[in-house]
Amino acid sequence: MMGGICSRKRNQPVVEDGICRAVSGRSGSSKWLGPSSLRPTVEQSSGGAGICPSLLELCICKICQDIDKYSSFSMLPRDVSQQIFNELVSSHSLTEVSLEAFRDCALEDIGLGEFPDVKDSWMDVISSQGSSLLSVDLSSSEVTDSGLALLKDCSNLQALTYNYCDHVSERGLKHISGLSNLKSLSFKRSNAISAEGMRAFSGLVNLEKLDLERCQEIHGGFVHLKDLMKLKSLNVRCCNCITDSDLKTISGLTDLNELQLSNCNITDTGVSYLKGLHKLSMLNLEGCNVVTASCLESISALVALSYLNLNRCELSDEGCDKLLGLTNLKVLSLGFNNITDACLMHLKGLTNLESLNLDSCKIGDEGLANLAGLTLLKNLELSDTEVGSNGLRHVSGLTNLQNLNLSFTQVTDSGLKKLSGLTSIKSINLDARQITDAGLAVITRLTALVSLNVSNSRITNEGLQYLKPLKNLRSLTLESCKVTASEIRKLQSAALPNLVSFRPV
Repeated sequence: MMGGICSRKRNQPVVEDGICRAVSGRSGSSKWLGPSSLRPTVEQSSGGAGICPSLLELCICKICQDIDKYSSFSMLPRDVSQQIFNELVSSHSLTEVSLEAFRDCALEDIGLGEFPDVKDSWMDVISSQGSSLLSVDLSSSEVTDSGLALLKDCSNLQALTYNYCDHVSERGLKHISGLSNLKSLSFKRSNAISAEGMRAFSGLVNLEKLDLERCQEIHGGFVHLKDLMKLKSLNVRCCNCITDSDLKTISGLTDLNELQLSNCNITDTGVSYLKGLHKLSMLNLEGCNVVTASCLESISALVALSYLNLNRCELSDEGCDKLLGLTNLKVLSLGFNNITDACLMHLKGLTNLESLNLDSCKIGDEGLANLAGLTLLKNLELSDTEVGSNGLRHVSGLTNLQNLNLSFTQVTDSGLKKLSGLTSIKSINLDARQITDAGLAVITRLTALVSLNVSNSRITNEGLQYLKPLKNLRSLTLESCKVTASEIRKLQSAALPNLVSFRPV
């Protein structure tokens, strides 16, 4: 039963074994009393003793199993009703009929993203939560303008997520214009969002996060954002309708902290409009291939940047000296550009870097000498470069490395010996034809490894024995090698108890 093990509103009845009983006592409710999934399980402690689920977990699980017996949970404390709701969603057991039991329950969070069959008829119960409702996720639902209109009474709503939905129109968007407490709004991949429809956003003066990824009809709509001075995060990735003029419109949003512009149709001129955004810490320009080295001068003014993605921007060595001043950078992606070792010499002073992506760049062994002082690096992407075994001597001192990608490089078995001191490495990709069983013998010194990919190599079944010391290994990929699934299974059974994913299978 639920008596004595969960918080209640004073003098409110509770449902025990299908019978409504009155109780009294002080409420000690909190927003969350436990995990979102409350199916009772008996966990094994290190000593082998079973740890029983709490009475609250057992009660909620039982209620969810017998959900058809209950017509209303409005007498329960909000936090308990919330957990029952969350469990029904998590177990895919919530239906339009069982949803009715949550009418007027003052729920704070309605997370129905990707949940099947959500439509306008569900919105009456959802909106009945009134001013208590703080967040709603209706992604991939069939909710239309009529359904959104019902949210107008949820005046305290702070987050609305409506991704992957095309059932709303400009008329429907007007219904959210009065939700002035909204802080987060997401309409990913919605062809219904147009420049004119964005007029509904102009009054959302408390908005801090706006996600319009893959919305292809929003060119010109940024004019409705220019007064949203609290906006901190804007995502318009893969919106190729976005041009330089759009960026000029938002150049005054000086609180912007994150700006995602990958695969937008902007040029160096557009990037120049960002120079005044001195709080910008994250800038993603991946795939903006009309951007040239000239944009780096504008970017150099953004000294607060900690994340910069310039993958696939057709950059060359020219202008890379402008990166020198970005000393706060922690993540830098320069992959798939025409840069060479000459660019890397300008990275030596970026000593706060933790992640560097040089995938498919024209760099070689000598260029890696410029990375030797970047001792905080945790992730290094060198795939499809001209790096060989000699270059790894410059990597050997990066003792904080956790992820290293050397696929499609010239690194050989002998070169891998230079990595033996990198005991923090958890993931290595060695997808390369020249790696043999002898290479695996070297890898066994890296006992922290969790993931290893040696596909397309000359590894054989005989070489698998060298992996036995890698007790932490969870993922092993050996596609197109001379190994068999049966031998990998033997290895798993005999020596690698944590291995849960391997190929071939």
